[in-house]
Amino acid sequence: MSEARPILRTKEDAHGDSFRVLGVKVDALQIPQVVQQIETWILRREACCYIAVTGMHGVMEAQHDAEFKMVLNSAALVVPDGMPLVWLGRLRGFRLARRVYGPELMLSVCERTAPGGARHFFFGGAPEVPEKLAQSLRDRFPGLNVVGAYSPPYRPVTLEEDEEIIAAINAAAPDVLWVGLSTPKQEKWMYAHCDRLRVPVLIGVGAAFDINSGMKQQAPIWMREHGMECFFRLIQEPQRLWRRYILYGSQFIFYVALELLGLRKSD
Repeated sequence: MSEARPILRTKEDAHGDSFRVLGVKVDALQIPQVVQQIETWILRREACCYIAVTGMHGVMEAQHDAEFKMVLNSAALVVPDGMPLVWLGRLRGFRLARRVYGPELMLSVCERTAPGGARHFFFGGAPEVPEKLAQSLRDRFPGLNVVGAYSPPYRPVTLEEDEEIIAAINAAAPDVLWVGLSTPKQEKWMYAHCDRLRVPVLIGVGAAFDINSGMKQQAPIWMREHGMECFFRLIQEPQRLWRRYILYGSQFIFYVALELLGLRKSD
């Protein structure tokens, strides 16, 4: 990965303020504000801006990977997809009613932009998932303009393959590129490619590909809104997610407690 690039957004662009959690900048925004900002970037088409939709997992990945922390803090927006970040935002005086839930953000953006013909490209997910996602969203939002769907290989791509992927995305000319590669891979991919993509907005949404395509069941709303979704997902995929929710979750609580007590300083 190349050297750090300048941060692409200003507080004025983000329609509000931000707070830090263990050295990671989090924008104190709700879904309607994020959708409004995305529409503004689409209209301006001035630069490629990427949005990290992250929660406790992303913040903890950043504690173990300084390069990834830089990637998050270079994002145009880092929005709180996790109740722990919402609770910490409230503790710092921000009126955050809800989390910016990735699958809900995707639905909100598609609903808002479908009438105007904004162009959407879905990049990520297992084979056939982006195509199923595209069809599901077309059925839900008639007129949604989907210009591409692509599932990249799980193995590292060659330089030639990478160039072909970038060329295909640019040829499709999307207004929004949805990236579903899971954290931290999707954020690193957006950071590494945004300067070569002629796309106004990149959004990393991870599990939204599986959930909104119907491939995976999401937690009941009462669990999602009370910080309990992790238990639901852990039961679904214990081997893949135990480290994220048990190990990282415990570390997150410990590190945040030290930070709140003034016993730990995060850059």
